[in-house]
Amino acid sequence: MNNKEFIECMNKIEYIDENSKLFEKFYQLSEQARKITMELNNKYHTQDEIRELFSRLIDKEVDKNFRLFPPFYSECAINITLGKNVFINACCKFQDQGGIEIGDNVLIGHSVIIATLNHDFNPNKRASMIPKKVKIGSNVWIGSNVTILPGVTIEDGAIVGAGSVVVKNVPQNAIVAGNPAKIIRYIDKE
Repeated sequence: MNNKEFIECMNKIEYIDENSKLFEKFYQLSEQARKITMELNNKYHTQDEIRELFSRLIDKEVDKNFRLFPPFYSECAINITLGKNVFINACCKFQDQGGIEIGDNVLIGHSVIIATLNHDFNPNKRASMIPKKVKIGSNVWIGSNVTILPGVTIEDGAIVGAGSVVVKNVPQNAIVAGNPAKIIRYIDKE
């Protein structure tokens, strides 16, 4: 199974048995991601070098205005899609096997965790996984130490307050905060 086939499968499948070939591919991709993130995280790089390394990591060319402050961690990396002018601050962790889509002009604060997998509730099948894509619209600001759970969509213009745990979709131009994150108010665009 090549990378393209893996992504196509992950975007369609609803359950991954721990004994499947897809499960095995997770580990192959994890090794590749760890190798590149070790290179990215363990010495100084210019932003141009970071863009080149991140493009290799996600197996797609990133925008010339993409910025990242390492360290950055990912368990897979090839199922991340970035828009233009995205900024990712230090110590973020993306579990992207289920897919992470990030729009244009997005700011992601320190130590943000984006999870796209759940485990089977059955203790005898606990290693099996359930993937659900996370979608982040354009012009979104995600504060430091936010955790975004599988299947969540954060719509355009939203703000997620620092330390929040996002368990359900966030409407356009909403400001949410807390654990679980709740709407505080909407942004007045005037």
